[in-house]
Amino acid sequence: MTKQTQWETEVIAELELLEKVSQKRAIVTTKEINSPFVIRDGQKLLNLASNNYLGLSNDIRLKNAAFMAIDKYGVGSGASRLMTGNHPLYDKVESRLIQWKRAEAALVLNSGYTANVGIISALMKRDDIVFSDKLNHASIIDGIVLSRAKLQRYRHRDIYHLEALLMKAPKDKRKLIVTDTVFSMDGDIADLEGIVRLKEKYNAMLMVDEAHASGVYGKGGQGYSYHVNLQDKVDIQMGTFSKAFGTYGAYVVAKKWIIDYLINCMRGLIYTTALPPSVLATIERAIEIVEEENEKRIILQQHAQHFRNMLINYGFDTCKSESQIVPIIIGENSKTLSFAKRLQEEGIAAIAVRPPTVPDNKARVRFAITATHQKKQLDWALEKIIQVGKELEVI
Repeated sequence: MTKQTQWETEVIAELELLEKVSQKRAIVTTKEINSPFVIRDGQKLLNLASNNYLGLSNDIRLKNAAFMAIDKYGVGSGASRLMTGNHPLYDKVESRLIQWKRAEAALVLNSGYTANVGIISALMKRDDIVFSDKLNHASIIDGIVLSRAKLQRYRHRDIYHLEALLMKAPKDKRKLIVTDTVFSMDGDIADLEGIVRLKEKYNAMLMVDEAHASGVYGKGGQGYSYHVNLQDKVDIQMGTFSKAFGTYGAYVVAKKWIIDYLINCMRGLIYTTALPPSVLATIERAIEIVEEENEKRIILQQHAQHFRNMLINYGFDTCKSESQIVPIIIGENSKTLSFAKRLQEEGIAAIAVRPPTVPDNKARVRFAITATHQKKQLDWALEKIIQVGKELEVI
């Protein structure tokens, strides 16, 4: 029998420790059937774990856009955008983005993670300072680390703490404030008005991550910054097409000089193979649908408000959620796993989220509401959630 190397021994020990503290993860195959249902572990489940907020991932209009693009252009791009992969559909999508967002310039990128990492690491340098909400997405933190700028984390949604940090920062240093608008694990929303005020007072730039707000907020689904009419005060807007738009990819809109700089200095753009034409075609069609079909957003907000209110009325800790993302804070990892397992046994797909994705002792089951849910389905799910909550003494 081959003797284990020290490296192998150490890695296995780390995995065993993760198992011991109920933080070990596994990939489970999930098949979508008639939305909003999925098959997971061979069981049909009501899907309360998807970011497909408007139910577009299986929309026939997006399918047809993809089919036509594949038939016309093939299935791959063949190169990065700066080589030969910049398909004409990129120009169409970015022009559509500029129109939709009423922006000066736009850039389509491969994913939300690579967008955040690439934007921040390109724009910020070693002597710069980035002020980041403590609960910002991991991709934002990774971008800051890669940039080697000084990271200043302010307490979650705490404008006073952010100002205290800004006051201490040297006036001659470049400063960037970055925040999610809708926070992906808590479902609450940034105080964008307060952040804009501080950005202007302390001569900082502002970047917002609209990943969970794009398509969901704003009259045409442009995002939360448009919902509160502050889009012109935001220097860099980033968002994704992999959630409410039902497809894949990400975007950034900003002044032309910022976009030009990213094209020249963003490693995640320069050294990444371009998106396939079929994806670009679905993005273009999805923007049209999202902009035109406001009723989907209205239904989503009504469903989410009803779901949140019912959980709060029964005593669950929903972490002050204000959006379609509704967590139930449980705390202990093992108890959270038991809660998610019992829900699956009752016919509900809802995933346990544990550290390091969320802070220690803040493990939760995270629910995501969509426009394709029916109220009677949500009411049935609420009955099951309340039943399991009582059974496991969560309420």
